[in-house]
Amino acid sequence: MSSHPDNKPEIFRQMPADGLNVLQITDCHLYADPSRCLLGINTLETFDQILEQALREAGRPDLIMATGDLVHDASDSGYKRLLGRFKLTEIPTYCLPGNHDQPGKMTQLLNQDNVHCIPSVQSKGWSLVFLDSTIPGSDGGRIDKKQMALLKQLLEQHPDKHTLISMHHHPLPVGSRWMDTMVLEQPQAFFDLLQKHPQVKGILCGHIHQNFETTYQGLKILGSPSTCVQFTAGEDDFAIDPAPPGYRWLSLQADGEVVSGLNALPEIPSGLDLASMGY
Repeated sequence: MSSHPDNKPEIFRQMPADGLNVLQITDCHLYADPSRCLLGINTLETFDQILEQALREAGRPDLIMATGDLVHDASDSGYKRLLGRFKLTEIPTYCLPGNHDQPGKMTQLLNQDNVHCIPSVQSKGWSLVFLDSTIPGSDGGRIDKKQMALLKQLLEQHPDKHTLISMHHHPLPVGSRWMDTMVLEQPQAFFDLLQKHPQVKGILCGHIHQNFETTYQGLKILGSPSTCVQFTAGEDDFAIDPAPPGYRWLSLQADGEVVSGLNALPEIPSGLDLASMGY
């Protein structure tokens, strides 16, 4: 898979060379069967289209973060297909689980070559922390005692590095009643810990299949669109947004600023089932 650095968006060309440029890919919902669709959309096709477009537009980012719900049926073949795509990029790629994934299987199958399932990586003055917010058998999220201890350890190990924390689940309500039944459970202890570590600059999540940007306790909170189907923001009940698949880019600056934006496919893929009441 090739990239085209000369075609970088203007925003990347303006960024200082010492920034850490990141591509976020999330909520791919791949299947064992490559022809299978989610809500009328072939998820493998849109994943391939997004990855190709992102690398064409962003050139060669320093790394890719894949923030959960990567394989909808948690199948071996789905993970192996995902691994093959990411290996072709030759870009360091960090995968964390969502509620549709199996964390143990991900660790077993995706830790190869340039693809990793690890808790953290440090680069260009930044520490990136990848948390497992999944609850076995539930669609909701939680930072359990083990993950809290890991987070505390990582923050104490790298107090001199700006820090971005990534997880699948959204840490704050996004204003959709049905989606916010799956918000991070009892997040106060999590936020209390972050307040003790001023090097933390932001939190990045997936799960919500839509753009979400806010500031909370001095932290930038970012949620992102899916590589397949989008959910309508602000709806009490499940609703599909007729918006094309997308991705997020981030440029993490040497001074700790998190600069970010979204790009999407030029049009909605055919077959999207707008009348669906759930999945």
